[in-house]
Amino acid sequence: MWLHDRMEPKIEAARERIERIAAEHKNRKVGEIHVNQIFNGLRGMDILLSDVSYVDPQEGLQYRGYKIKEVLDLLPKADDSEFSLAGGLYYLLLVGDIPTRQDALDIEEEWRRRCDLPYHVADMLRAMPKDTHPMIMFSQAILALESRSEFSLNYKNGLQKEKYWRPMLTDSLSLTAKAPAIAAAIYNIKYHNRALIPPSQSHDWSANFAYMIDKDWDEQYKNLSRLFFIIHADQGVGNVSAHSSLLVNSALSDVFFSCSAAINGLAGPLHGRANQDCLEWLLAVRNKFGQCPSEQELESYIWDTLNRGKLIPGYGHPILRNIDPRFLVQYEFGKKYFADDELFQLADLVYHVAPRVLKEHGKAKNPWPNIDAISGTLQYHCGIKEYDFYTVLFGVGRVLGLTANLVWARALYSPLERPQSITMDMLEKVIEQSA
Repeated sequence: MWLHDRMEPKIEAARERIERIAAEHKNRKVGEIHVNQIFNGLRGMDILLSDVSYVDPQEGLQYRGYKIKEVLDLLPKADDSEFSLAGGLYYLLLVGDIPTRQDALDIEEEWRRRCDLPYHVADMLRAMPKDTHPMIMFSQAILALESRSEFSLNYKNGLQKEKYWRPMLTDSLSLTAKAPAIAAAIYNIKYHNRALIPPSQSHDWSANFAYMIDKDWDEQYKNLSRLFFIIHADQGVGNVSAHSSLLVNSALSDVFFSCSAAINGLAGPLHGRANQDCLEWLLAVRNKFGQCPSEQELESYIWDTLNRGKLIPGYGHPILRNIDPRFLVQYEFGKKYFADDELFQLADLVYHVAPRVLKEHGKAKNPWPNIDAISGTLQYHCGIKEYDFYTVLFGVGRVLGLTANLVWARALYSPLERPQSITMDMLEKVIEQSA
């Protein structure tokens, strides 16, 4: 495969680099664990490795060293659109270089060849109870693809370790190709009880999702999909979904087992479901006032919320200490295309009021909006009002980053992840001895 040829020299160089660092500096300390880090989920500790993406506290998310705005500017654009091809992003995540237009189109063509959803997956989704959560459907659909795993087949046949990454890449292309079709099937079956629309062979990967949910007429939604999936693709490997996939994959589980586990983590209220919580909060504010409130009314409402010990959804981030650039590019999208939308105007007002109140309140480490503060608002405006589905959309984009990291984990011989646990008595003894 042509992608093998692009990636192999980079993999060999990275393997040699790791071997050199491990041999020359194996006893050098990078950091120390403190008691509070044991009890707060190892937050902020530099213990994982990924060149695919990184979250800088001030600059925000970076893909292969490029800031979000740079990525959106540099990636090749879809036909008749100012928005980028997801195939270009996937090339960047996998290979590490800014793609040419042909590189991006080659990835898109790889996806077209693999995008059809198998009958058994569609039948399984139809058989699920109507009240099944869409993220359960997404996770199960990914698992149902495992029977076609190239990695599992090759591993059983004695594949050599240095070549593990090759079938991992093949499986990753298959899963990412099918992710929009899985999401569209879930949307059509669960919410509209209608027949599935097969993927188009003429649409780009992102626009194909819009096509398959019967929104081919909506150019604005096609462009929103192009933006949404790219900015949700990855966020380092310390977050729950990415870390879950790498943990499962470290046992030599294939891409499908690993990504299903990631989707289960993404479903949690403290991770991927935050976009739904943000929209529900905005709708509750609008319903309370019957319209978009005044600045003074909103400020009082936020103060009341904080004084009751509640959070303002979408504001703050475990790593970022500045405005999330992914919020800003979505905010600019809304400003450009539907600035007169009442819910968007409310999100805009919160953006200008909440940080001021949070600063004065003094307890938030980061008073600025994150990606979730506005993503649901844009989907809602474009007619996707089933907001328990938003995390599935998040997952479609996130599969790009998950699989890119999994391919590189296998290429660089990432070991079985197996930290040691200690008892509370042992911890207290260590503390006593170090006093």
